[in-house]
Amino acid sequence: MPEERRIQHPAQLLPHALYRSEQVRRLDHTAIHHFGIAGEALMERAGAFGFATLQRYWPQAKSITVVCGTGNNGGDGYVIARLAHEAGLAVTLLQLGDHDKLRGDAAINARRCQALQLKREPFRQIPNNTDVIVDAILGTGLERNVEGDWAEALQAINQHRAGVLAIDIPSGLNSDTGAVMGTAVRADVTTTFIALKQGMFTAAAADYCGEILFDALDIPARLYATELLSARRGDWKRQRQLLPQRPRSSHKGDCGHVLVVGGAPGFSGAVRLAGEGALRSGAGLVSVATDATHAGLIAASRPELMCHGIDNPAELEPLLQRCSVVAIGTGLGQNAWGQSLFECILKCNKPLVVDADALNLLAQHPQQRRDWILTPHPGEAARLLGVTIPEIQSDRFSAAQQLQQRYDGVIVLKGAGTLIHSPGHRPPAVCGQGNPGMATGGSGDVLTGVIAGLIAQGFELQDSAETGVCVHAAAGDLAAQDGERGMIASDLFPYIRKLLQ
Repeated sequence: MPEERRIQHPAQLLPHALYRSEQVRRLDHTAIHHFGIAGEALMERAGAFGFATLQRYWPQAKSITVVCGTGNNGGDGYVIARLAHEAGLAVTLLQLGDHDKLRGDAAINARRCQALQLKREPFRQIPNNTDVIVDAILGTGLERNVEGDWAEALQAINQHRAGVLAIDIPSGLNSDTGAVMGTAVRADVTTTFIALKQGMFTAAAADYCGEILFDALDIPARLYATELLSARRGDWKRQRQLLPQRPRSSHKGDCGHVLVVGGAPGFSGAVRLAGEGALRSGAGLVSVATDATHAGLIAASRPELMCHGIDNPAELEPLLQRCSVVAIGTGLGQNAWGQSLFECILKCNKPLVVDADALNLLAQHPQQRRDWILTPHPGEAARLLGVTIPEIQSDRFSAAQQLQQRYDGVIVLKGAGTLIHSPGHRPPAVCGQGNPGMATGGSGDVLTGVIAGLIAQGFELQDSAETGVCVHAAAGDLAAQDGERGMIASDLFPYIRKLLQ
């Protein structure tokens, strides 16, 4: 039997390195064939971690159903079934697919269950009285849509009242992209092993993975040097380390000057939110260039914003001379006024944060620039690349890379699992924080202002994008403590200010 191992439970922090499924397979292969760790031992450790997680999250469970596929993911399931049986739980063991296809360590663990008189049955239905369902069906490496009996099994799991524990990744979820391959298991908890898979932190993954727990299975740390990470998991706790302490002698001129351009008639709130986002992120001065009909109203609601009614591009020139960075697009519109201001801003030599309608105007006449940050949501990204929103969401990593290659600069592809893709060889960052309460008008405008405010204070573009995204998401999570439904964008401001200290 494989060695006994103490399971350390899982309030441990997740690693920041993310990998593609083919890389994880190579790490697994290297651990076995170059570091001499038996595959059987790795499977036992994975199953033990899975069962310990089940005990922790469902301590009252008396009966479980383990649904196994025909690969190594199924082998992990057989380990869990055996351990649960030995612990006195009532175990229903269901095999999906031909059990004769089980090979290697998976077959060994299937035989161990058989030796314990733990009966294996073909998958037909899940017992009504089961407390927890263990999804050990497909694992990583899925490349085509789930169909037929396999799809019906995943749907049956989702329709059941029991809690769901996914092993390595919810079956049906693409581990590289986070896309659902036809259908996928909606897990309450997912235990994943050896390395974190990049697709578990963006696109639809948030709706399917539940809480993610990680175990490296005791493989040597030096093994990871054999693979370059494909992406990085960003979070505020890590990103806040970039914030320097301000000198006590600082004055407003030391902290930069943001110019926010936008706010066509009817959209004054957009520039108001972006302007305050810049202020709350620490910019020393913020000017707003907007439609003359409401410039005074914005100044009255937030007197710290220096508001200027702008009728034509020539009136932007003195503002451009004084500012450190320009944020353009929030509420800009795509009429002649908005287009003329956008064209004027493109000629200036200040770093830019480009959002909303400025992105839609850019999509009509693409160009490259190294000193800008583009912040599209999936719809704007689709227009920038001339594709559909489903195509963007089917592989957000590829979409962010294509945007960066086409437009240069730094790309912030917003949405669940916001991606930040920068020039050079640094892997893209994925922000795993944030919540559905942030899906409200103005949230993106706040982010634009925050990023611009950080640039004004001297942060590099890439650091401004990553820090801005992470603090914005972390503030959203704090604001959501009072409830996600009904959150509004301005609820984030007190938390952004607090986090940035």
